[in-house]
Amino acid sequence: MNRTGRILLVGALVVVVGMAFRVSWNALRDIANAIGADHTAATLYPFVVDGLMALALVATLVLVGRDRTFALRVLGTYTAASLVLNYVHGLVPALHGATVDWGRLADWDPANWALVLLATSLPVGSIYFGSDLVAKVLHHRPAPIPSTDTNAEESTETMMNRSTADLPESTPEPITATVVRLPDPVDFLKPTAPLKPVRALAPIEPPKPRTVPAESSRARRATYRVPEAAKAPRTRRTPEQLLTEARTATAGWPDAQITAEGIRREVRTSPVNARMLRDTLLAERAA
Repeated sequence: MNRTGRILLVGALVVVVGMAFRVSWNALRDIANAIGADHTAATLYPFVVDGLMALALVATLVLVGRDRTFALRVLGTYTAASLVLNYVHGLVPALHGATVDWGRLADWDPANWALVLLATSLPVGSIYFGSDLVAKVLHHRPAPIPSTDTNAEESTETMMNRSTADLPESTPEPITATVVRLPDPVDFLKPTAPLKPVRALAPIEPPKPRTVPAESSRARRATYRVPEAAKAPRTRRTPEQLLTEARTATAGWPDAQITAEGIRREVRTSPVNARMLRDTLLAERAA
């Protein structure tokens, strides 16, 4: 939309808002007279309610985030309050001629108390919410808008390249070569003085290695397998021999001490043989 269209749109909005304020101003003035306001206070009362609505609308357009949500809530709250008061003004014809009793907006007492509380709290709320909205608008810092126009960057780069290429080239000064005289080459093969004979050095004998026996504090383990012939032969005892050894070992034991585990430890046999010996010994003692 061009500039002229925007100006016309804003002008039409101002006219509509002004007419709506004039219609609401009559009802809010009569409500203010009914709750005990004098002539001057009743005349300014509509500006307090509807004026804060306009301030909240402007703050909504400026603020963002949670501040914008707060401004929307203030705008909605005061719009609803103004609607309720205008509705009460239409329902009570006595308010039009200011013949209603002072502090009486409804016949039902709870409704009357609620309406009086609403009408008297709106000016105090305008002071609080209006100050808060103005402070938020004054402290608001709009976020910088990133530039999407690349033509400016390209033009700047082009101008820099052009200015660099159009610089006049300075003529370099002639370089004067400095002549440095090198020393004459020396012939190392031609002796310049008679050489003295070098005395032959006696050959140096290398030191004799010393043999030191290695000492070890750890006992060496056998890393080979012991042959079967070197192992001690294992003799296998017969049941009679085991029984004889068990009788000898348990001769002085009471019956309660004769167990398979005790016999196995004394005779050094398997658990199966120990149980067999225990049963045999107990049977012999019982007989």
